[in-house]
Amino acid sequence: MRARDKAAVSALRATLGVLDNAEAVPVDEAQLRGMAIEQSPVGAGAAEVARQELSERGVVDIVRAEAAERLEAAAQLTAPAHADRAARLRAEAAVLLGFLGEPATAR
Repeated sequence: MRARDKAAVSALRATLGVLDNAEAVPVDEAQLRGMAIEQSPVGAGAAEVARQELSERGVVDIVRAEAAERLEAAAQLTAPAHADRAARLRAEAAVLLGFLGEPATAR
């Protein structure tokens, strides 16, 4: 990371965002509708809800899915004009698979 590996930084930031979203508590649309402002919770932290906790298996599945998504997108970029983008996507997938201890050629 100190060398500012752009592929690694990009892959890790995006994957951390996906993991963060996966831990978010789902909001029921019924809760959003029909609530008058005077019925809303009051006070610091009154509307805070504990985040969902992902299991280790869930985290691994998400990281593996992110790597697979990048490899699939790279495979679809066959035009020579997109060679740089495809290479970057493969490098990002390799970084993610490396964290899982899997070879980059796993897919």
